[in-house]
Amino acid sequence: MKKTMITLSLLLATATVLRAEEAATKNVLRETGNAFAAIARQALPAVVFIDVETTIEVPQYGYRYQPFRDSWGRRGQLAIPQELEPRKYSREGQGTGFIISKDGYILTNNHVVNDADRITVILADERRFSAKVIGSDPKTEVALIKIEDPQGLPFLELGDSDALEVGEWVLAAGNPFGLSQTVTAGIVSAKGRSEVGIAEYGNFIQTDAAINPGNSGGPLLDIDGKVVGINTAIYTRSGGYMGIGFAIPINQAIQIKDQLIQHGKISRSVLGVYIQDVDEELARSFGLDEKAGILISQIVEDSAAEEAGLKEGDIIVEMDGKKVGKVGAFRSRVASTLPNTKVKLKIFRNGKYKNVSAITKELEGDVVVASSDVLDKLGLTVDDLDGEAGRSLRYKGETGVLVTEVEQNSPAGKAGMQPGQIITSVDRKPVASIEEFMKALSDAESGKILLLVTDGRASRFVVLSTE
Repeated sequence: MKKTMITLSLLLATATVLRAEEAATKNVLRETGNAFAAIARQALPAVVFIDVETTIEVPQYGYRYQPFRDSWGRRGQLAIPQELEPRKYSREGQGTGFIISKDGYILTNNHVVNDADRITVILADERRFSAKVIGSDPKTEVALIKIEDPQGLPFLELGDSDALEVGEWVLAAGNPFGLSQTVTAGIVSAKGRSEVGIAEYGNFIQTDAAINPGNSGGPLLDIDGKVVGINTAIYTRSGGYMGIGFAIPINQAIQIKDQLIQHGKISRSVLGVYIQDVDEELARSFGLDEKAGILISQIVEDSAAEEAGLKEGDIIVEMDGKKVGKVGAFRSRVASTLPNTKVKLKIFRNGKYKNVSAITKELEGDVVVASSDVLDKLGLTVDDLDGEAGRSLRYKGETGVLVTEVEQNSPAGKAGMQPGQIITSVDRKPVASIEEFMKALSDAESGKILLLVTDGRASRFVVLSTE
């Protein structure tokens, strides 16, 4: 009898524990669901649908017929191949973006808006805005566009992707297959995916939150509702979601965004080294205890690395106090640093660790100039004088911005402006850089813009219309 009573007591106690555990599990699930719902309510008003239209030109070929006589005097025609006017048609596309400021700046992917002739942004409340491209960077897949609303716009708070940990909950918001205002949940599956072939410079976040066509450019949100990434691509063999998606870390996107807004261009740094990953065999041969670091196999002459005293065979293990990771991640970190920045490197040389400082140099031929409505209307493309094109012209004692392209039949073209000339002032305000030039253009009154242009021998004023 006693044994039966004890057994019943144990069963009752076990059942009570199981019920308590079940209730606790339900509470956790309920709290998690409530958290997801709260994030969705907070985020979705600032997640936008992007509709684009691009004009595609397809080459057309035909024949020009010319009469002729053969050797017997018989008449005929020669069919001479010739290129015809290209056929033009419109291609529509769609994607996602998210508003990051009250004044209407929107982050998205480069491939969503690249070469678009028309960009329409549709908000959650179905308001529609025409957007302009501030700038885009194919090598990181980041693009910045802007809409205008005098009443102000909802926007998302940006988080810290460096602080993100593998296993954390994340939500992806966007418009997959045109189904607007969609939210999916998952976790951070991995970080630092640099060799996935999505972009030349990347250190992607991997997630299992469902991402599909149309999600591109949408936000990846942490559990606090802050943006930690820009959804960009998926790994697939079927064309659809297979559990592996990739997002640009928001910290990298912020660097691109800040350069576009503040400087009107994107400049990248380079150390001037040829590098490779350190595997176990290389680590052993160099006497390095850990299988980590970047091995320098060659130093470029007159580079930042040579000036810093780096040598072939050095192994870089840290940059600015952080582990360097793999080659792709290290290359992206260096590239995202502004030129002429001092970086601290910890290296392993001849069995000892050593600290070295290097001042980065600008990666020539890799400057991305931001777009501007005013520049497009004027028909101009410009670059800094200290860029590669400016150095090749060997201007001495001049300050300003270099004209690199002039469109035919544009206001600049009709005014006789030519590539190779220098713009030294805008509305009588001296400009010494693209940043100053872009600011002067934005401050100029609409309608007419007065430029002072020189070719190194003589200067003249040019009045261009933006109407």
